[in-house]
Amino acid sequence: MARNYWLIKSEPGTWSWDDQVAKGDVGEGWDGVRNYQASNNMKAMKIGDHAFFYHSVNEKRIVGVVEVIEEYHPDPTDESGRFGMVTVKAVEPMPNPVTLADIKADPALADLPLIKQSRLSVMPIPADAWSMIREKGGMTP
Repeated sequence: MARNYWLIKSEPGTWSWDDQVAKGDVGEGWDGVRNYQASNNMKAMKIGDHAFFYHSVNEKRIVGVVEVIEEYHPDPTDESGRFGMVTVKAVEPMPNPVTLADIKADPALADLPLIKQSRLSVMPIPADAWSMIREKGGMTP
């Protein structure tokens, strides 16, 4: 079965790449998502899928890769019971973080949700774009 690729955003002052790495193989629940489209994207995530870990707000850059280790399940921070979360663990840091400006400068990446739907916190990344961004960041595609 083919792996799917995603991008998840976090405010580094709230939850950073270093925080994610510190959780080790136990990982951390990606909680607090209250947007239906982002939630539906998480519902589509499967164990073994990978996601870019994106620092939002002032940094606006991809800093690492995480792996989904637990599929969509209830989010204990949602009192309404409407939203869930996935659990992810850190896999590898991005040797050369890839900025939003780097992505916008590449016409081949112009259709990414990161550009078209800038406020979306969980989004799919096509396999060809995944490889291109990994290469930009100094990773093997």
